[in-house]
Parts: sequence; C-alpha cells; structure tokens
Amino acid sequence: MLKHPLRWLTGLGVAGALVAASASPAVAAATIEPYFQDSTLAVGATPTSRALFLYADEPTVLTDVSVRYDYRSLASKITVAPADGQKCTAPEPGVLVCEEPDDVVLHELPPIGSGTYRNVTKQVRLGLTDDAQLGDSGDIAVSFQAAGGRSGSYTSHVRVGEGVDLAGGPFTTLSAKPGGKFTVPLAVANAGDTVVDGFVAVFDLSYSIRTKDRFSNCRYADDHLVSCQFDEDIPVGTGLVATLNLELGKDTYAPTNQSGYAQFMTIADFEDLTRVRAAVGARAATLGSGPKLTLTEARGRMRKADQTDVAPGNDYTGWTIKATGTNGTDLAAIGATLKGRAGTVVTATVGFRNNGPATLDKTNGDFEAATHTAVELPPGTTAVAVPGSCQLRQGTRTYQCASEMLLVAGQSYTTKFQLRIDKVIPNARGAVRVNAPCECPAGGGFQDDIKPANDKATIVVNAAQSGGGQGDGDGGGGGGGSLPITGAPTTVVAGIGVLLLVTGAGCYLLARRHSGRIVA
Repeated sequence: MLKHPLRWLTGLGVAGALVAASASPAVAAATIEPYFQDSTLAVGATPTSRALFLYADEPTVLTDVSVRYDYRSLASKITVAPADGQKCTAPEPGVLVCEEPDDVVLHELPPIGSGTYRNVTKQVRLGLTDDAQLGDSGDIAVSFQAAGGRSGSYTSHVRVGEGVDLAGGPFTTLSAKPGGKFTVPLAVANAGDTVVDGFVAVFDLSYSIRTKDRFSNCRYADDHLVSCQFDEDIPVGTGLVATLNLELGKDTYAPTNQSGYAQFMTIADFEDLTRVRAAVGARAATLGSGPKLTLTEARGRMRKADQTDVAPGNDYTGWTIKATGTNGTDLAAIGATLKGRAGTVVTATVGFRNNGPATLDKTNGDFEAATHTAVELPPGTTAVAVPGSCQLRQGTRTYQCASEMLLVAGQSYTTKFQLRIDKVIPNARGAVRVNAPCECPAGGGFQDDIKPANDKATIVVNAAQSGGGQGDGDGGGGGGGSLPITGAPTTVVAGIGVLLLVTGAGCYLLARRHSGRIVA
C-alpha cells in the first residue's frame, strides 16, 4: 500500500469528479450509484478484501441497507465471505446477502474540514476454491437495497491469475530549493517465486513535484508524472532501477518536506483498478512522446498470464524532498459591495486570493482544509442560501467556511452567499476574514500568512458614496441551494499522483455529473 492508504482509497472515491469528462447527460439528484472494483485472484493466495462504494450527488444517509453478491457464474470457482462482522446469509449457492449494521453516510465528496471519509459498506473477502484454475473468469453482480426504495447494482469482473510479489526499493531523502532540479531512484524487486511479466508504477507526488520529461511509456497531467508501464519482466530474486528527473515548482512552500511515492502493480491489478475509465469517457492522462523510460538489466518478454500481487504491503517506494529556503504565502480576503431594496435577494461573492508566491498544499488523508474563512453577515440581512462548506457559528451571524486543500498561487477562491435585505440600513457592513481560527480534528487553519494586514475585507450593503468593500457582488435576485467554492482549476489537484490515474474507477458516475467543473 502507499504511505497514505486513505489518500489512495479516496483517489478511487473522489478523483473522478476532478478529472473525468463525459458528454453523458446529468443524472437526477439524489440517485445513488454503486461501484465494486474488479479483481484478479491468485491460486493459493489469501482472499482479497473488497467493499461496495456508494456515491450520491448530495449528502445522503441510507438506512436498512442490504448488499447482495451474486457470483453464480463463478460459484464453483470463488468464495465470497463477510470480512467486517456483518450478518450475512446465503439464500442459494453463489449468492451472499449481507445486512449493514449501521446507517451508511454518503457524501458527494469527502467533507473538507471534517477529518472523515465515508461512502463505503462493510467489506467482503473474495477467495478461490480448489476447482479454480488459471485463466478462469466471470462476473459478480453486486446490488444494494435501502429504505425508501433506493437501490442500485454494479457488475464487477473477476479472473484467476498467478500470484507474484513486487517490492519497492528503499526510501530516499534529499534537498532542493523551490525551482530546483533533483533526481530520485525508481527501484523495484521481485520478492516472490514467480517471474513478474511486466508491471506499472503509479505515482503519488506532492503538487510541487514536477517533471519536464515525457517518456513514451509514462502518462502525465501537465508537468505532473502520473504512471509508467514497463514491459520488462523481473526474474525471481532480482531488482530493476531507473532514474527520474524531477524538480520543485517555483511556487513550492518553503521550508517544507515534500513527499512522493510510487506503488508498483501488476498489469492485471492496474487494469482491475482502471477498466471503468474508458467505459465512462473519463479523461486519461497523456502519454509522453519522447524516448521510453527503461530500467537497468531488463529483458523484454511477452506477458504470459494475468498476475496479481499477493503481498502488497511492500510494493511501494518513496522520497522526501526537503524544500529549502523561505517561500511563503499571502492570502488576501475578498469582500463585496451590494445594493438592493428591502425584500430583494442579492448575491455576495466573497472569499480570498492566494497572492503567492507559494502554493499552499495541505493535501492529506484527513481532508483538512488549507485555511478557514469567517463570513459575518451585514446587519439587516438574512442568508437564504449558504455554501455547503460553511456552517453558522452558534449564537452568531458569522459563518465559518472550509477552503479546498490545495490553494494555488495566483488563484482566487470565492463562494456565493445569497442574502435577503430585510431592512435597508445605509452602509451596513459585514466582514470576511481569511485564516480564521478553527477547532478542527487535525488542528486550526493557516497561521503563517506573510501579510496578515489584508486578511480582512468588508461586505457593504447599500454603501454611501465613499463606502465599499474589497471585492464585488451583484444585486440580482435568486434562490437555489448551497453553492460550491470555486478557485483553481480542479485539474491541478488531479496532478497529485494517483488522484488522476485511477479517476473514474471509484467515482465513475460523479464523473458524468460534474463534467461541467472540469478545466482542461
């Protein structure tokens, strides 16, 4: 597994919304869509754990959930058994029905600022019977039912392959300044007793880690390395190594430690993870047009059989790059100036801008916001539509809003509050404060802003001639629900390693719904 296993899981769960694109029409709100990953199982290996992922385009709680696994096409070849202590029954051979012991909480995306991740049911274990043979394959139809008539199904493909054991090389630590170049080793070994016939390296790199290389067997998102596929085999007991030429972006926050990881997968395991991408029109990372990245002491060989890594705990390598020097971040609040008569609804577009010079990157498995913004409503107004990322502080007229995890230098991050003017008060003033304190699971917000003097801006309603705020707004009416924070093109987030490559796998239907958010 990667160093950040939850981040790896969420790469399946949320990144489809970040980089996928499809011409499919939008699906009706509150429809629940399931996904159950394909699997390659090895003869003689321990069972593989899998869980049903469920996705909704708005927060939803499912009650009285049951999950049905229909594997009758493989009934004599595989076994499906509960893994998390849930109550299950087998109404007929090749069918398992499991009851979820608790409600299943669904989020459109992991809730930023909460430190939690949901959207998954209890796991089951997939194993092989003594009758399974190399090359066998079939399907598992996984369906769920919940109170209120909610239901859905997904068909997952299962095949029988041979087991191998890929192992990553040792971790490396080095230093570089923002904008500086460096090299790291990409080392992999065969720790098993079967020749590995080709493999894939999937990268999980900090946003600041870039490359100018464009190898023909690697995929890229802008200057971010996403994956490389190798046809070379690895004989038993041997290892291969290549050198990667990387650099830190000039907008790297310093001093910090920037991390990078590479997970090695068999080609079959990689296919299991990403097969659904093409089916839903998910946008793939781009293949390079330069020479092929090769490893030392490699021999070409045709792939003979599907393979799966049966001991994945050691299949990764990693690097820590110490960003040296000083390169900080200035977040400047954006206010609004509004005008309207009593009873009208106006829209305040407020937030902040990252003036740089550094990008603020808090991407991690806790899904903590990079900063928080407090929005105090002007007197005489009432919020009638509030962003889903904002919560009202108890006993106040101030909302606290969680930002995205990645705040790119030069980008603005604004969100919309719809305010009803209950009473016209000349020059009524509210406030927007970026870097607001927060009692959050993983600690408070950003504390090291290099120019705190611009952390506050005003929201002015019906300003006098000399009044005004740092920003703008519109006086148009309008209703509607919560409105999303908007800022940097979401594809920049997709540059963070696996978050691009495996997109479409977990969130394959959200990919369709949110194609309008994509910036190519």
